[in-house]
Amino acid sequence: MAALAMSAWDAEFSVRAQDPGTVGFFFVFGLFAISTGFPHPVFGHVSFDRVAQVASILVLGPVGAALINGLASFLYPWHRLRLGVPLRSVVLAAIHNAGLMIVVILGSGLLYQRLGGPLPLAVLDLSTILLLFLLVVAMQVINDLGMMLMVSLRNGDPGTVFSLFTAVVEFTSGAAGVVLAVAMTQHSMAYFALLLFVLVTGMLVIMQYARMRYQLEKLVEARTADLRLQAEEFERQATHDKLTRLPNRRHADDYLQQQVNLAHRTARPGALALADIDHFKRVNDEHSHAVGDQVLARVARILGEGCRNTDFVARYGGEEFLLCFPDTDVSNASEVCTELRRSIENADWSDIAANMEVTISFGVAAIASNSRRRTVLNEADTRLYRAKREGRNRVVAD
Repeated sequence: MAALAMSAWDAEFSVRAQDPGTVGFFFVFGLFAISTGFPHPVFGHVSFDRVAQVASILVLGPVGAALINGLASFLYPWHRLRLGVPLRSVVLAAIHNAGLMIVVILGSGLLYQRLGGPLPLAVLDLSTILLLFLLVVAMQVINDLGMMLMVSLRNGDPGTVFSLFTAVVEFTSGAAGVVLAVAMTQHSMAYFALLLFVLVTGMLVIMQYARMRYQLEKLVEARTADLRLQAEEFERQATHDKLTRLPNRRHADDYLQQQVNLAHRTARPGALALADIDHFKRVNDEHSHAVGDQVLARVARILGEGCRNTDFVARYGGEEFLLCFPDTDVSNASEVCTELRRSIENADWSDIAANMEVTISFGVAAIASNSRRRTVLNEADTRLYRAKREGRNRVVAD
């Protein structure tokens, strides 16, 4: 039975293949339908080729339709060579397009024929309409599955394949293909020509609308991205110091309060340090405020690079910095501060000003389960001033 059915399909195509006009029309119309498409965010191009596919299946049969549309799909990508697309990419696109097109048309067309769908299409009764609907659905499912497979092989997200707008266009194109097939087999050439003119005009109008819609979406995406970047920059400016790019005092106070709250809940240790550049006013007076700004920026960089990613460093005001060490006791925090103090003392400052020496002092306090933000700050501040009184360039932690 299957052999007889295949023989019937081959015979049907054989008869129609003897009409060069019909074969030539579907080949040219297939190329036109592919070219009149619109951009797609994943595939780059979505065409109205479903019109030509469905119509050719219903007039020429699945085998003939697969051959003609497969050839059109293979030839279409070659124009990209003029756009500078590499030959290898063009060849792969041609093979992928033709292969998927043949699978879609053969799979859906043979299913339609196997279920009793008439070829060539002559009348539209209820059972035939249902089979035609199944044909279009099968084409869409096979096409989407093939595209999902190709996207997966490119390490993309298969979920991006489905688009409601694209699906509507495909189903509408399928319906138009049914109407075109009926007009070709059952009506006069004048009626068919008029219908073809209306169909082509509609395809061009939809193409323009789809392209404008895509351009509008891209514009909205670009504007949204710009607004998001602006919002992020405003947020950064509101919470970060412009000169040192460290968090500012407002951000530091919020962060310290979070650490105090965390210590209340978990009783995990934490430590806070306040640091102040020694004799910074002298730097500004003897050199310039521009030199002072360079010193602040470099000290900020040394502090940031010398701490862990989990630590927090902020410019707390003027030449003062706040450092917070989560899950660290005072002893370990003092060791870190000592290393930071040495790094600043031993740094080469001669590129900023000749014979310049920069040192820094630290006051360290614990963040305990019963601490308050103001109390911790006062303890660290008191120890910082002790470090200043005792000669500067030192760490005081008790």
